[in-house]
Amino acid sequence: MASFGDKTFQPMRKLFIKTYGCQMNVYDSARMADLLAPLGYAPADAAADADMVILNTCHIREKAAEKVFSELGKLKELKDEKADEGRQMVIAVAGCVAQAEGAEIVRRQKAVDIVVGPQSYHRLPELIARIAREKGHVLETDFPAQDKFDSLPEQTSVAGPSALLTVQEGCDKFCTFCVVPYTRGAEYSRPVTQILNEARGFVVRGVREITLLGQNVNAYSGEGLDGERWSLARLIRELAKIDGLARIRYMTSHPRDMGDDLIAAHGEIEQLMPYLHLPVQSGSDGILRAMNRQHTRDDYLRLADRIRAIRPGLALSSDFIVGFPGESDRDFEDTLALVRAVGFASAFSFKYSARPGTPAAAAAKQVPEDMKSARLEALQNLLLEQQRTFNRGCVGMVLPVLFEKPGRKQGQAIGRSPYLQAVHAENADHLIGDIRDVKVEEVFPNSLKGALLENTRRIREAAC
Repeated sequence: MASFGDKTFQPMRKLFIKTYGCQMNVYDSARMADLLAPLGYAPADAAADADMVILNTCHIREKAAEKVFSELGKLKELKDEKADEGRQMVIAVAGCVAQAEGAEIVRRQKAVDIVVGPQSYHRLPELIARIAREKGHVLETDFPAQDKFDSLPEQTSVAGPSALLTVQEGCDKFCTFCVVPYTRGAEYSRPVTQILNEARGFVVRGVREITLLGQNVNAYSGEGLDGERWSLARLIRELAKIDGLARIRYMTSHPRDMGDDLIAAHGEIEQLMPYLHLPVQSGSDGILRAMNRQHTRDDYLRLADRIRAIRPGLALSSDFIVGFPGESDRDFEDTLALVRAVGFASAFSFKYSARPGTPAAAAAKQVPEDMKSARLEALQNLLLEQQRTFNRGCVGMVLPVLFEKPGRKQGQAIGRSPYLQAVHAENADHLIGDIRDVKVEEVFPNSLKGALLENTRRIREAAC
């Protein structure tokens, strides 16, 4: 048994992790669970059942810090209740809010035991031992990205046939609206050997699809097997050689880092799915300059055409920000025109909200909130119609679907098409982990319904 302060714990303890934000945080949360498993921590279904609670936070959304403090207030009450019963709860705040607001978290909420940034969570076992010895708060917000990945154990918390794999972290772009360079640090790429080992471990555990993650994943430049720096395209080609790995995706990409070799890979590597998330943010050159995006409207349009010429039928997804400081009616119309010109299968769109410490937060000509809301509604209506059109175009098509989990109905299973659409089919619950041909029969707001086909000729993809 292990001791913690004046208390003695049984070997099996419970860990609850609440994850906010991006898929990279989902990956990080899984790795935290892997780190703490050797200390005797098993997953808990709720904070009330846990001996340790980690809030893995994201600083991208509006009022992110306030939401974290609100959650911490609830956890403090829970911690106090446990203390009255003679039990202890460790509360940790991780992720980007921890990085940006660490000192403030420690000052405002005394119930927090550990504050750890996204590049330091590999030190969680050490930090837990420190608070046991010192009985105080621990704040760790350094940027040792290389040390982190070198120190992480083999990932064992994979559930299902799809997995996330971080290959790149940080950002050197410094878009004027974004906090990522300040919370995740400079761009860092993991060595190819490390990534291949992790990917092979996934496949051994039944994973069929891997999504490569990075703040600017297509800026990947890790040490290769030959000692040279490899691009993302070369990494993908090597991953495609792994027996049993049927699908590869990557996100999130920056338009300026879509190199010729990566574009070519979309036409040459069968495992690379015909779906690309490529954020543009705005269709106005003036706003793109103000955002420091380092690409133009025409750059993006030409890039979309090149990729689709290489991989006909490829589905594009994107991110948009409306109401950026100085955005005029003409700027917004340029964004709508770009959307019409490209045609997106899906997209994420948000109203601009200031992030403390970013250049845009202090910019003049802030757009009124009601104007932001009206523009967002107009943009989302257009994007939603494009998504519906794309999905309706799939009716009657035969798509290979990777079944991931049981559906709500008896015998039903839910999977993903090559275009990342959710697809559900009846009498398929025994096929989880398999890729099967499904004929799309019906479109719902957030999914497709299809029927399993037997003995069909496998098609590489059917363009919706």
